[in-house]
Amino acid sequence: MTDKQLSLLIGGFIPAVLFGVVATFQKVINKEGIGMGPYLMGIGATIFAVGAVYALCDRDFAATTRAGVYTVLFGVMWSAAMICVAIALKRYNGQIGQIVSIYNMNTLVTVVIGLVVLSEWKNVNPTRLLAAAVLITLGGVLAAQA
Repeated sequence: MTDKQLSLLIGGFIPAVLFGVVATFQKVINKEGIGMGPYLMGIGATIFAVGAVYALCDRDFAATTRAGVYTVLFGVMWSAAMICVAIALKRYNGQIGQIVSIYNMNTLVTVVIGLVVLSEWKNVNPTRLLAAAVLITLGGVLAAQA
C-alpha cells in the first residue's frame, strides 16, 4: 500500500468505524443513566490511561507550551460537544442516527478552517470540494428528517 492509502485507512476508515461504534455507545451510556460529570471523567480517565500507555510504547514525550494550549482548547471544545450530544440524547430523547448525521457536518467547519487558516485552498479542486459540501449538507438534512 502507498503512504496515501495507509493514511486514508489508518486516519480515515478505521476512525470512521470506531467513531460509529462510539456514537452508539453514547446513546446506550446516556440511556443507562449517568451524570455529565462522571461521563466526562470516565472518558477522560480512559483517554489518559490510553495516552500514557501509548507514550510509553512510542517513547515520544515531546510537548511545547503552544501545543499544550491547543491540546487544552481541543479538550474543552470536545468536552462541550460531548455534553451537548449527551444532553440531546438523555434529556430530549434524541435519536443518535439523526444527531450524528448533523454533528458530522463538522467536516464542513474543518474544511473551511483548513482552507482559510491553514492555506489548504492551494491544493484543492474547488468543484469537487463544493460538490462534497453539498452532498454532506444534503445527507445531514435528509438523515435529520428521517
